[in-house]
Amino acid sequence: MIDKLEFFIALAREGHFGRAAEECGISQPSLSAAIRQLEEQLGVQLVVRGSRYQGLTPEGQRVLEWAKRIVGDARTMREEMRAARKGLVGHIRLASIPTALAMIPRLTEPFQAKHPEVTFSVVSRNSLQVLSQLDNFEIDAGITYLDNEPLGRVTSVPLYAERYNLVTAEGAPYADRESVTWKEMADLRLCLLTPDMQNRRIINQHLAEAGVTVKPMLESNSMVVLLSHVGTGRWASIMPRNVARSFGFTKEIRTIPIVDPEATHIVGLVATHREPFTPLVSALLHEARSLTPAAMA
Repeated sequence: MIDKLEFFIALAREGHFGRAAEECGISQPSLSAAIRQLEEQLGVQLVVRGSRYQGLTPEGQRVLEWAKRIVGDARTMREEMRAARKGLVGHIRLASIPTALAMIPRLTEPFQAKHPEVTFSVVSRNSLQVLSQLDNFEIDAGITYLDNEPLGRVTSVPLYAERYNLVTAEGAPYADRESVTWKEMADLRLCLLTPDMQNRRIINQHLAEAGVTVKPMLESNSMVVLLSHVGTGRWASIMPRNVARSFGFTKEIRTIPIVDPEATHIVGLVATHREPFTPLVSALLHEARSLTPAAMA
């Protein structure tokens, strides 16, 4: 039944029989047949029938919750038995908010030094996508904000506090200052992350609290794009202090703390709350907890 539950989870996630079948590596008729067999085994209709996928029945929604729990437990059992045979080996899938991407090596490097047979893949996602992909088993862990928007049922480990700087070119407005205020951001030609990013919502929140509304001249979901525009000398940006430092700015670029207030938000590692965790996730959480604040500063 486990394979049928995995097919059902994929169908609910993709909302399309063809895409779900492709993801599972089977034909669409095979997927449809597996879903019908699952319905027969459980004695309930799971999918609203029609010419195409139209969603889950109320019973289907409830079965989906059980399916995620059962499939998660089965995967944990398989990984635990593999670890017992071979030690800690495997692959960890991470998703991270863009502002934390530069900090990930401070977690993955010491982890892989201790567990050289473990590999990683890292993708950039917004905070809502991180949580959604966790829930759908598309990733093993995520890095996101812990204190600004609801996280749901996850286990979290704080990694560092995000603080904000004005990032601007030498000779640009405010470039000679030791600090600037949120209110003064209204005077600048800004490039910022797109509104679907929680970092942007945080920035908008602090600007609004200062009585300021800004209209960015450029938006992107990439910190690299923002930085490249700042480098032209025509744009300025608002970036977390740790991100600004990680890019290795030259002397032509200034990073200036934004105060009044000096805002902070906590970024951390999140994993689906479950006991027991898979051996890989358990080891990653342990590594995150062992990091000192200085290591992530």
